[in-house]
Amino acid sequence: MKEKKEIVAAIKYEVGKHQAPQLIAKGQGEIAEKIMDIAKEFDIPTYQDEKLARQLNHLSLGEEIPPELYQVVAEVLAFIVDLDMKEER
Repeated sequence: MKEKKEIVAAIKYEVGKHQAPQLIAKGQGEIAEKIMDIAKEFDIPTYQDEKLARQLNHLSLGEEIPPELYQVVAEVLAFIVDLDMKEER
């Protein structure tokens, strides 16, 4: 049985600059591991959702997420905002 490779996608959203979050990094295997290492190094919060990561990996870097993914990405962003709020306390 073939080992399943980790898949990662990173998004960025700047209010007022973009209409929707943008894909800023993506990859599988070693590239995914490097992306996760960078996130840990810079204390960037992460959220695991393999299905979403697979969907985002079909986008080009710099591309805004499509409207059909707005709801699930909004849930991820809300999770991250909640983490940030807890850390500030």
